Amino acid sequence: MSTKHKTPKLAAIRLKDPHFEREQAKYGDALPSREYMLELLAQQGVPMQPDEFAQLLAIRPDEIEFFSRRISAMERAGQLMRNRKGALCMVEKLHLIPGIVQGHPDGFGFLVPDAGGDDLFLSSREMERVLHGDRVVARQIGLDRRGRPEAAIVEILQRANTRVVGRLVEARGIALVVPENKRINQDILVEPGVKHKAKPGQVVIVEIIKQPDRHAQPIGRIVEVLGNYADPGMEIEIALRKHDLPHVFSDEIERLAKKFPKGVRKIDLEGREDVRDLPLVTIDGETARDFDDAVYCEKKLRGWRLLVAIADVSHYVTPGDALDVEALSRGNSVYFPRRVIPMLPEELSNGLCSLNPEVDRLCMVCDMDISSSGEIKQYRFYPAVMHSHARLTYNKVWDMLQEPKGALAKEYAGVLPHVQELYKLYQALAKARGKRGAIDFETIETQMIFNEQGKIERIQPTVRNDAHRLIEECMLAANVCASDILQSNNHPALYRVHAGPKPEKLIMLRDFLKGFGFNLTGGDEPHAKDFAKLLEQIKTRPDAQLLQTVMLRSLKQAQYSPENVGHFGLAYEAYTHFTSPIRRYPDLLVHRAIKAVVQKKTYNPGKWEALGTHCSMTERRADDATRDVEQWLKCYYMQDKIGEEFEGTIAGVTNFGLFVALDGVYVEGLVHVTELGNDYYQFDQAKHSLIGERTHHHYRLSDRLRVKVARVDLETARIDFTLPGVSEAAAPVSSSKKPGKKPRRK
Repeated sequence: MSTKHKTPKLAAIRLKDPHFEREQAKYGDALPSREYMLELLAQQGVPMQPDEFAQLLAIRPDEIEFFSRRISAMERAGQLMRNRKGALCMVEKLHLIPGIVQGHPDGFGFLVPDAGGDDLFLSSREMERVLHGDRVVARQIGLDRRGRPEAAIVEILQRANTRVVGRLVEARGIALVVPENKRINQDILVEPGVKHKAKPGQVVIVEIIKQPDRHAQPIGRIVEVLGNYADPGMEIEIALRKHDLPHVFSDEIERLAKKFPKGVRKIDLEGREDVRDLPLVTIDGETARDFDDAVYCEKKLRGWRLLVAIADVSHYVTPGDALDVEALSRGNSVYFPRRVIPMLPEELSNGLCSLNPEVDRLCMVCDMDISSSGEIKQYRFYPAVMHSHARLTYNKVWDMLQEPKGALAKEYAGVLPHVQELYKLYQALAKARGKRGAIDFETIETQMIFNEQGKIERIQPTVRNDAHRLIEECMLAANVCASDILQSNNHPALYRVHAGPKPEKLIMLRDFLKGFGFNLTGGDEPHAKDFAKLLEQIKTRPDAQLLQTVMLRSLKQAQYSPENVGHFGLAYEAYTHFTSPIRRYPDLLVHRAIKAVVQKKTYNPGKWEALGTHCSMTERRADDATRDVEQWLKCYYMQDKIGEEFEGTIAGVTNFGLFVALDGVYVEGLVHVTELGNDYYQFDQAKHSLIGERTHHHYRLSDRLRVKVARVDLETARIDFTLPGVSEAAAPVSSSKKPGKKPRRK
């Protein structure tokens, strides 16, 4: 006779947990939720020993290990901490502030609170115990001499740095690693007496074996020698490790990738519509290797039918598998100059998923009917199989549109009529965009041209034409439909949100504009069309670049969130990313959610809020890494230009000097405040200017200057300028030339 295992009956106190069902669904035998544990601890009103707390919560012997893990997790999260007697305390009750340490190259730092609000200043003495990125709880101790709230670290919850990239330095027989991340402001002592193969000056990876404290600096062991500082590609190797970018696929991932078929199989076609006969085409840049999207357009009686076909990555990457976990970890592909770190292995990103020409591919289609005025009347999403009829580039399309009887137009005669309809549709969509009031800042992108040694030969502006804008508008239309189908079906998703400017930024912007005789309409909550209207008013002015730059800097950064607050810049009430699942994880999540809606199901990947936070972080991480690489390459490029003079425009104003963007070379450097002449200069944040106390000379954002290249430091990736003569330093020169900047990411 067999006996059936019975789950022990839970105590009544456990069943009172308001989050019991959630925890049970997630973990099976439900432990008390974090919220409930904090609530009960608050009710007790005193710190409790862990065993007493476990007894209160009726934790069974078989649950003790898991309960201890939860307690540890809550300590790391800054929800609980132990006092000197080992009793559990609520951090909130102790008036402590959990947060992340943000280091500064000058030795001090800041605590960025979890709950938001103002950062708290950490003195250099407090920073002796921690490194940039460490998680701590701190207590506010007053104000520093500049009036900023100041904190003292109470306890270190979690160390962020286990491995650090830096340069090996030897002095008087002592070996140190100087971190490449200047926010880590302590050198790492190499473990004495342990031999290593690194030579002074080389770039190494050091594993920290002893974290810093008040009495000793961190100690580490060299585990990898990357090479010499100026080796080709070293700038990328450093950036990958400095920003902790996953860049090597595991053996397991590589094995999985190789198991995928080389093409579409018959079994893959089940439940899909066949659009292989439609002349869908891809339109991308010349160097593109992964093709996420294809388009097709046909004229209808009162408008157009537009198909945007997107690579069906979700068919191959299933939730929770090794590929999915790795893709989530990476968050997005990272595009360095001359090198790409893909989100997915090349077998998928450049092969099976990529909408390559003249091969069958699986896709998700957004099939839209658009009116002659550019309004989306109706749409439909469905999985399909397609066959790209041509791999076009922006320049080819523009040439075909300009010369409809030219050589390229003849070569692509089969798709030319549809490309021409795409252009007509674009013109209608562009008008609708203007009517909607989307903000359109005039900007210039640049690209680096490299020599055979892998160094910059020149930097040149990227010429954008209507073919670029055509594809942008098609993708915007598909993304809007993606957000609409999810919102109208009440399915959770990650939206691409862009909130309006903060009140304090708005006040500063309006005060600044007032000095030029302009007013931003819209009251306390201006609409994007208010910004667009003002941009239209100023675009012919000689100071348009200045006004536009200040307006741009008043806006927040776009991010991913399950809470839809709309997209301010694009003037959409709802917007999401759907069109690039090969290179962006949020798009993959949206695909899965749309498929679930189509199949009348629900897709639940876990905590949407946490996913949004993570994907926003990986996007910023990629931006920071590529910016570092580009800055180092620009420094290398400027090494042989020391002593040369250039005309430029002030691109940034700080209390320590002016950042100047050089004409023609698209490189920025710093004119330190001490180089501005014999005067004391005060920083006016509202007016974006430095003003001399004695001379009253102004240096303002967008002013023109002539500068001399004084110093190029590869180690700090810094370029210093001086002003060629005291008399010339007295005031900026005037000019109508205005360099551009990279576009703000939408």
